[in-house]
Amino acid sequence: MKWLLIFICVATSWLSRAQAAQTGTVCLSAEERKLYDLIIAYRRSKKLPAIALSAKLTTVAQAHVRDLSEQYNNTDDNPCNPHSWSDKGQWTPCCYTGDHRQAACMWRKPLEIAAYEGNGYEIAYWSSAGANAVEGLEGWKKSAGHNPLLINSGTWKAVNWQAIGVGIYKEYAVVWFGEQPDNEQPELCR
Repeated sequence: MKWLLIFICVATSWLSRAQAAQTGTVCLSAEERKLYDLIIAYRRSKKLPAIALSAKLTTVAQAHVRDLSEQYNNTDDNPCNPHSWSDKGQWTPCCYTGDHRQAACMWRKPLEIAAYEGNGYEIAYWSSAGANAVEGLEGWKKSAGHNPLLINSGTWKAVNWQAIGVGIYKEYAVVWFGEQPDNEQPELCR
């Protein structure tokens, strides 16, 4: 009985996403929505404003987590970090290295993939057990390189985030931040 319920839930989610893809609607899974809500609650705890959920940045986030899960070589000898993009999609591939020399390739992905006006800035999380909202946010909060984007500190202090997109798929979660508003919001998948 338990397996039947799991199958029904997975099938319903898949059908909902398939219908959304046919209509051009961007939709969030419950876990993606939870991640967004946790980020906004964290920002509010720091007396920062909410960031509007963006369909375009969510499109980029969801494409990237799938690309990472299916194409990324997560080994110590790989010079490309998880902000990289493979050559297996409708985008320009790039190898983002720790020296940030290829950062512009990542920043331009929202324009290239979803016609989002302006650069996008990404934080990424990986868990061999599968990514989830709580662990992702907790990891980013502890990271000197990721927390500043979440709470507009350090290099990001003067930035006014106008849009945010989230994606979670298998072992990856990513969040994209943008300075340009996006009037389209994703829907919650049913």
